[in-house]
Amino acid sequence: MPSIVHRDDRLLVLDKPSGLLAVPGRGPDLQDCLARRVQELFPTALVVHRLDRDTSGLMLMALDASAQRELGRQFEQRQVQKHYQCIVRGVPEYSSGLVDLPIARDPARPPRYRIDQDAGRPSQTGWQVLERLGDRARLDVKPITGRSHQIRLHLATLGHPILGDPLYADDETRGLAPRLLLHATLLAITHPADGRSVEWRSECPF
Repeated sequence: MPSIVHRDDRLLVLDKPSGLLAVPGRGPDLQDCLARRVQELFPTALVVHRLDRDTSGLMLMALDASAQRELGRQFEQRQVQKHYQCIVRGVPEYSSGLVDLPIARDPARPPRYRIDQDAGRPSQTGWQVLERLGDRARLDVKPITGRSHQIRLHLATLGHPILGDPLYADDETRGLAPRLLLHATLLAITHPADGRSVEWRSECPF
């Protein structure tokens, strides 16, 4: 049973657990996902955006095609506010910053992405230190663009990989947590039904 944060006539807000795909993957063993579980209960539900399999937190689905188009437009035009919390290895020198590095697929190491100054798509991630925890730190992260693996890759490139990250952290950092410590904590949109500003929050579980 998916964890439903909000439901109305036009949309659903869900709290995705870590380890569950947002949409089906390639191959028969990767068909179980949040979208299919939701569609068993709400057959008209449509995907608007995705979270990485290992990321937990708020994810939005539309309940009709018109709502999907409008919400998709808001994501495309960067009108949606998204915040995440994560715990990273090491403590950043500054209290906040912006990573502005282009991202492209890494053809030599799928499903990884890489920083690519020539072929990468523009990608920006804002971050702020919430708490210093000795040899690690809790960050609030605000992705301005929405590329796959963007937060994970940008923070690892800064020298502060997320604990438990199976793709971008070294073995020691990966072993410091039982899962990727990245959670989507806030989602704010303009509601497609009436144009009002609405937001939802999910408490960070780590």
